[in-house]
Amino acid sequence: MSDTFTPPYLLRNPHLQTMLASLRPRKYFIGRRADNLLRQAKEQILDCGKGVRLLGSYSCRPEHLENIAVLIHGWEGSIDSSYLLSAAGMLFDHGCNVFRLNLRDHGNSHHLNRDLFNSTRLAEVVNAVAEVFQRYPHKRHYLAGFSLGGNFALRIGLQAPSKSLRLDKIVAISPLISPSSTTFNLEKNLFVYHAYFVRKWRGSLRKKLVLFPDLGYDDTILNLNSLSSMNGYFVPNHTVFSTAEGYLDAYALTGSRLAGLLVDSHIIAAEDDPITSIQDLVQMTARPSSLQLEVTRYGGHCGFLKDLSLNSWVDQRLVTLFSGPAAPESNPPPAIEAVSV
Repeated sequence: MSDTFTPPYLLRNPHLQTMLASLRPRKYFIGRRADNLLRQAKEQILDCGKGVRLLGSYSCRPEHLENIAVLIHGWEGSIDSSYLLSAAGMLFDHGCNVFRLNLRDHGNSHHLNRDLFNSTRLAEVVNAVAEVFQRYPHKRHYLAGFSLGGNFALRIGLQAPSKSLRLDKIVAISPLISPSSTTFNLEKNLFVYHAYFVRKWRGSLRKKLVLFPDLGYDDTILNLNSLSSMNGYFVPNHTVFSTAEGYLDAYALTGSRLAGLLVDSHIIAAEDDPITSIQDLVQMTARPSSLQLEVTRYGGHCGFLKDLSLNSWVDQRLVTLFSGPAAPESNPPPAIEAVSV
């Protein structure tokens, strides 16, 4: 376990860390801190193939074309989520150009595609990242994701060599490892978080239904009260999977799923994360030499707030991790010993 992050005593509660990271008061201060990033931000629509379009925002200083980082938010977050803006602003202020990417049906992007988002829609996100790097070439290409975004980032890394996608480093913060155990944990142990995600998902589905009324689920999924019951309807009707269990397993990173990861990658997770249990990392039975784990005692879920001004330790950690030399074109696995959990 890493001892590099130790917050003040008042910020050692994992739920406080988790909730303060995204609450509106912090967003106000983060917006001010990310002023340089936001003043240079330009909205972009990416062609991801097969008619799919994803929305993002690119912040660039033309005099800095060394490093670019693509950042991916968590489920029901967006490119304007506090934790993402905070990290993006810090990276930008340290000379890294930043592309903040919305997943399908996140942020203000519901109108771009008729079909609903689901977490197995990996190909379009791989294509989006490839489009960013092709459209905005830099010497070094980085990728970071939070929660579900961290899960996507690691799966993108698995596909990078076969897609000729050069990534110099991936960082996954509080990544979702086991969707099934996280869903169970939310429903059985974490009422406040569970209610939050049900409300957010319903809101997204309502917004989608206004735009595409022929989706026709208004009398069913919107009246359900749990993630399990919502998945029970959503999965067989709006994905290629017949059961929720099959769907959740399809994007899990447990067992040997990451064994073929060749891109230099780094997971940052907190031992006290109330949403994604640290035990899920233990279920990764085959960890490649390219993957390093950094587990802190405190931090909650995507929190890691280091002071009472609600600055995040992760932001500076990303600056450090994204300041190394570029990886060779072939992306061979670096000789890194994984840190034991």
